[in-house]
Amino acid sequence: MKFFVDTADTKEIAELAETGLLDGVTTNPSLIHKSGRDFMEVTKEICGLVDGPVSAEVVALDHAEMMREAEVLRKIADNVCIKVPLTIDGLKTCKKLTGDGTMVNVTLCFSANQALLAAKAGASFISPFIGRHDDNGFDGLDLIRDIRLIYDNYAYETEILAASIRHGVHVLECARIGADVMTAPPAVIKGLFKHVLTDKGIEGFLADWAKTGQTI
Repeated sequence: MKFFVDTADTKEIAELAETGLLDGVTTNPSLIHKSGRDFMEVTKEICGLVDGPVSAEVVALDHAEMMREAEVLRKIADNVCIKVPLTIDGLKTCKKLTGDGTMVNVTLCFSANQALLAAKAGASFISPFIGRHDDNGFDGLDLIRDIRLIYDNYAYETEILAASIRHGVHVLECARIGADVMTAPPAVIKGLFKHVLTDKGIEGFLADWAKTGQTI
């Protein structure tokens, strides 16, 4: 499973990229606003920090304007992935862009039927929002299961990008189900490294090593 980080904080991205475990980045208008930086400037910087896809989202709602914005965004770097909403105009834009060889991430997916439409439109990635689905009384992981089944039934190449990841259990279950990608905030990814027994084990080893009086 590929690991994307969901942030526009370049310091956090650079830190995670140094691990060699980061495969891409997702951003959205809310994350750009939180960064307090110029959209084009921060997107270009992020594209230079990772080799994989960097999702940059259009903000227009009609097809023609989405295409205009996409033209601007895909000139930023070769690894820009245009992010569009799961609407009729968004999928029209997706079909046109992927037909030209541009990566497209279709976002705000909340049903398997929507995911089916995105795959038919040639989406590179579909982003089902697990946490938000849970918040509204549905099972976000069941959504991932349904999409995985449908995509496997018809050999769709669209990658399932599990989004709105809230904690490590979401990551684990998405990996078990077979999501192709997960995107999570930096804190959630960093939390995957941690386990109380790992910490205790290191503490014990170091204490015993100190008693030997040796150095390496």
